[in-house]
Amino acid sequence: MAEATEQPARPKKIRRLQIGFNVLAQIVLILFLALAVNSIAFKHYKRWDFSRDQKYALSDKTKRFLKSIKGKMRITVFFSPNTPITGDVQNLLTEYQYAGKGKIDIEHVDPERNLSRAKEVFDKYKVVTDESLLVLDYQGRNKTVKASEMADIDQSGMALGEGPRVSAFKGEQAITSAMMDLVEGKKNTLGYVVGHKEPPLSDNSTITILKTFIENENIKFQELNLFNLDAISSELKTILIFGPQYDLSDRELKLLRDFWDKQGRILLLLDPSAKTPKLDGFLNELGVKVNDDRLMVFLRTGIEEVALTRDVQAHFLGGSPVTKRLADVRALFFGGTSSLTLEPDRVRAANIRIDPLIQAEKGYFAETDYNTDDQAKLQADAKRNSDTPLTIGAAVEKGASADERVQVNSARLVAVSNAAFVQDNAVTQDQQALDFISGSVNWLLSREQLIGIAPKIPKPLVFTLNEDSLRNFRWIILIFMPLIPAVIGAVVWWQRRV
Repeated sequence: MAEATEQPARPKKIRRLQIGFNVLAQIVLILFLALAVNSIAFKHYKRWDFSRDQKYALSDKTKRFLKSIKGKMRITVFFSPNTPITGDVQNLLTEYQYAGKGKIDIEHVDPERNLSRAKEVFDKYKVVTDESLLVLDYQGRNKTVKASEMADIDQSGMALGEGPRVSAFKGEQAITSAMMDLVEGKKNTLGYVVGHKEPPLSDNSTITILKTFIENENIKFQELNLFNLDAISSELKTILIFGPQYDLSDRELKLLRDFWDKQGRILLLLDPSAKTPKLDGFLNELGVKVNDDRLMVFLRTGIEEVALTRDVQAHFLGGSPVTKRLADVRALFFGGTSSLTLEPDRVRAANIRIDPLIQAEKGYFAETDYNTDDQAKLQADAKRNSDTPLTIGAAVEKGASADERVQVNSARLVAVSNAAFVQDNAVTQDQQALDFISGSVNWLLSREQLIGIAPKIPKPLVFTLNEDSLRNFRWIILIFMPLIPAVIGAVVWWQRRV
């Protein structure tokens, strides 16, 4: 029997090298995995805003706009630490960087500490103000956004020794507007029809807030007197007719019809107190009938007392791109408002589509005898007609494709039977009316991806307790809170005694 031959043992040095190589390979592999995980997490991560008032959450408008940017946007921040909104602006710009996905570069320059860099940038962009500001640069074009444009500051407490307080933060509105100016380059023009006692575009006008809001959408106004024109310029795609007090002439109506037939876009805000039968007839041709009535509602003010009001509480419908993002949002329409009768079947053969945009809340009725003081008659009409849905705003489109994914040139019109709801004395802090106008104008300009951005109003946390809640709170404070440590102490004493 042959003896088994023993295998020579491997040298210990080779075994140590193998073990060291395995350990090194494992370390390299772990480091590689750690770097890969961190790299993926750095580029693909998700942020959530759980704050109560969503102060820094960007609107859908800004997010969609940032996705459409092709090049790099560089933002240089010149903010003094003493500026009340410094922290708000920094947090907001962080959200811009995240939503921009690498398209936004931000440089922070403290003008009080880094004087050389501040002077260098000031000279480059020709900045001549000492106010805190942002400088936006896009493909050789630049624009500044001052701190005063990003917030409303309340200084009423300065006399009492208090510091300035931010009453409304408008950072997103100002920054996105400046970005739109840079990316789009040329401003869109909105023709404003004059000559029929419409509100003027001057600084002391009743529509100053509306004018500023629309101009922040990278849109400029151009007065348009139809009486002096042979035709509306082909460069003008959209016009605004705001509460004319006198009717349009036959010549002006012909220009308006020609403009519509050439895929024109019209925003029409009517004043029901003005008699404009020819303008109403133009709307009637498109399937929208302006009724000679007023919307009213009886509100209970006591046990048996009721009051009649003509201010209309209405809500936006979500069936149109104009109001899709305002669906079920409520707004108040002050003054007189008439109802609109939509007749889509009558104009369907002409390839005209009609969508209701705004409806009055339940309980309102359309009164044709709106000058009467007979309360019994008004109450009888209210009981008879209060369940009928009443439309006060509509969108009309002619020549559009049935498939929303197919973009074709079409004529578009938005009509509202109330022109006072966007005047300065009617616009509220929530700005539902301005958001609706923003959506209307952007739809007319074929910029459906853009909507208005309302300022963020600081909302203090307030607890309201009624008498029953106060009584329950008193029992919790006086009885239950002292009882908890007493019970725990009794249990501990009993266990030790046992």
